[in-house]
Amino acid sequence: MLKQLCTLFCWAALASNASVAAPSPVVTKIQSMLAKPSVLCGRFDQTKQLNGMKKPLASNGRFCVVAGKGVVWRTLQPFPNTLRLTRDEIVNYQGDRVAMRLDAKQEPTVRMINSVLFSLLAGDLAQLDTLFEVDGNADAATWHVALKAREPALAKAIGAISLDGGAYVKTININEASGDHTTIVFSAIQTGDTAMQPEEAALF
Repeated sequence: MLKQLCTLFCWAALASNASVAAPSPVVTKIQSMLAKPSVLCGRFDQTKQLNGMKKPLASNGRFCVVAGKGVVWRTLQPFPNTLRLTRDEIVNYQGDRVAMRLDAKQEPTVRMINSVLFSLLAGDLAQLDTLFEVDGNADAATWHVALKAREPALAKAIGAISLDGGAYVKTININEASGDHTTIVFSAIQTGDTAMQPEEAALF
């Protein structure tokens, strides 16, 4: 996840010049299918296949998306690690120790990074539509979206992204320009204030 943050700085720099266009019909349809709870938590299972390596790297943990506040991404296996993104900062915890802190006062792109990650996890395609060309389809209960970066520099940095879901995002696939591939699968979705564990609620 920390590597993705480095890439997201590229996103943020480009996003400052992105124009906001009217959402496409498929984006509008998918947005109407998505549930929009104030608190969304669940399990994630992440698999990263590095170019040239046979065995993928696997991790899992929990995430919470809190509307208007931010995101908590807690890796539990193979090594505990917590990433908290709020409007004003990004903090990486190694146990109880703060391993990294990015403050929006010193790093103005922090707010944009927060916005992009929140949009991915929440399935906010209208926001993503400012950075990517959105090509997708939807039936009565499920949808699929492929995102292609509008700017060549962004395409080179991040590659291509696809999302699948229904009422919530179920899978995110990231194909990096380097040949690395990451798949994140979300499950055990819960909503509402009781969805957060005490240690997660304490971070907000």
